[in-house]
Amino acid sequence: MLKKYLSGASSQAVFIGYNFLPINAWKILSNPTAEILAFFNNYRIHKNIKYLTVNNDDLHLDIYQSLAPKPQPTVIFIHGGGWVDRPREVELFFLLPYLKMGFSVVNLGYRLAAQSLAPAAVSDCRCALRWVMRNAQQYNFDPEKIVVSGFSAGGHLAMMIGMLSAAAGFDSYCPGDEELKVAAIVNWYGVTDVKDLLEGANVRDYALEWMGNQSDRLEIAERVSPINYVHSQLPPIFTVHGDADLSVPYNHAVKFHEALNQANVPNQLLTIPGGGHGEFGYSKNLYIYDNIESFLRKYDLFNY
Repeated sequence: MLKKYLSGASSQAVFIGYNFLPINAWKILSNPTAEILAFFNNYRIHKNIKYLTVNNDDLHLDIYQSLAPKPQPTVIFIHGGGWVDRPREVELFFLLPYLKMGFSVVNLGYRLAAQSLAPAAVSDCRCALRWVMRNAQQYNFDPEKIVVSGFSAGGHLAMMIGMLSAAAGFDSYCPGDEELKVAAIVNWYGVTDVKDLLEGANVRDYALEWMGNQSDRLEIAERVSPINYVHSQLPPIFTVHGDADLSVPYNHAVKFHEALNQANVPNQLLTIPGGGHGEFGYSKNLYIYDNIESFLRKYDLFNY
């Protein structure tokens, strides 16, 4: 199977390895290029698949499809950038641990503030989830084992698409009869209270830019805040957050964790002492992914 995709898979594997793997990782691998290529031998890569057209904008995703014979657990990964910046490709390195765990991965893009203000990104990601569910058979996704994950703004969007119901009113761009549900949420230092970033001590420029000058921006902020959607029927939620984060206040994670506990939602908050807004370092990231794997195994989200 690799021969058919050799040029694409090889170049992407080597590119990802050389540009995103830390030096320490290369020292650990006995033959880094060979091992990365062998790793990609278990995956088929589908690039730039259009999942939605809205307001003349085509939105795309990439699929790293496991070639295992049975339907596979699948991670939908959403990039960060404060809803205003960065393409989906910038966090490819952070897909690798999920691939190593055996997941298929869907890496999706969404409209940033320059294309459309809030709450457009939430609606886009909900549509991406519907697209994944509708195309599960074609790409061998297990619709009962979909995990949503993301960093920063992506963490916020992962929480939103995993916690919302159709009644929240974000599905008008892609209506359907499917119940949009996920099996777990992995939130990396995502915003849980958007309104908190628009006024008071925690104002952040990126949140102001995402809201723009919309007259109802405070109402929209309430509608796109995960803290307002906590209820007892939510899927398990894993959160990692540094307690020295200057971009997304650490207390967002703490208050969210407390609300989930009060609602008896299975969850874990992994605090990184002294950790900022990501950039935790190689050893800390290994530690975090070990905890993520244990959390997902606890809820039977692996096929082995």
